[in-house]
Amino acid sequence: MAYVIVMLLILGTWTSQAMSRTLHEAALVDMHEQWMSQHGRTYANIAEKEMRFEIFKDTVNYVEKFNEDESQTYKLGINNYTDLTNEEFLTYFTGYKEPSSSRSSRQYSSFMYENVTDIPTTVDWRDQGAVTEIKYQGQCGCCWAFSAVAAVEGITQIKTGNLVSLSEQQLLDCATDGNNGCHGGWMNNAFKYIIENRGITTESSYQYQGTEGLTCQTGENAYASAAQIAGYDDVPVNSEESLLQAVSGQPVSVTVDASGLNFRAYRSGVFSGDCGTAPTHAVTVVGYGTTEDGIKYWLLKNSWGQTWGENGYMKLMRDVESPEGQCGIATHASYPVA
Repeated sequence: MAYVIVMLLILGTWTSQAMSRTLHEAALVDMHEQWMSQHGRTYANIAEKEMRFEIFKDTVNYVEKFNEDESQTYKLGINNYTDLTNEEFLTYFTGYKEPSSSRSSRQYSSFMYENVTDIPTTVDWRDQGAVTEIKYQGQCGCCWAFSAVAAVEGITQIKTGNLVSLSEQQLLDCATDGNNGCHGGWMNNAFKYIIENRGITTESSYQYQGTEGLTCQTGENAYASAAQIAGYDDVPVNSEESLLQAVSGQPVSVTVDASGLNFRAYRSGVFSGDCGTAPTHAVTVVGYGTTEDGIKYWLLKNSWGQTWGENGYMKLMRDVESPEGQCGIATHASYPVA
């Protein structure tokens, strides 16, 4: 009799667990359908939908398990990249690529913030009106253009008092020397183009299309310049202190390793997750600060839309032991000079 009772209890447990898994699977199916509707996602056929659901499900389960760990300094979430593989995400939504020949020619003798010592404990260039709205690069690996534009928008507002949204598409179409459009590029090459072109036009005049191969508007068809820069400068490599000096004076273009799932699924808090130092993505540092818990961070403006991170922004851990900085943020920083 005792044996029968034990077996019934075991069977009951198995049945309960099976029902729980079934209910969880059904909830995930509903969640995926709602997510598809929210983000306007459609699939070519049933097979692709099933494949994407499996990726979505695995990501959701990972996010939920991660967020149960109260010791973490940040939270993950669901966003418009949840049904993508890491390889797909890196191919379409990043795009930093510095020419290898440029690394030996970096110059730091002109670092204009070298002697800055009066550095505020907190800076947020959004509060100073020097940051435009969060933008979305779409499935085009031209983060380099968005990073450069945000830095130019920032220094233009600081110098003139006018905040103007500038054209990433102009850089995508025209700043082709050393850049590869939607397949990667370098912010310094974007700065070079703006200098040589004697300016860059507005976003509204030369709207973003999210694709390359469009004709660069030059000559009689060229758009009027809305902002100009006189030059650009590199921040000394592997020095968060130098980066702090620069960001205290203006928004700065930087690169990070965004290759991990945790970076892609970041929702809030100060990101301290595992990441390398080899750059894959370009963003713009628009501030820095310290949380109430005493965690120092960089404030990053990204180009993945407002559904990612903290309405498009990330807090990245600052003053880490590695000289390259968290995710390599101190390895390839530069800024325009107005």
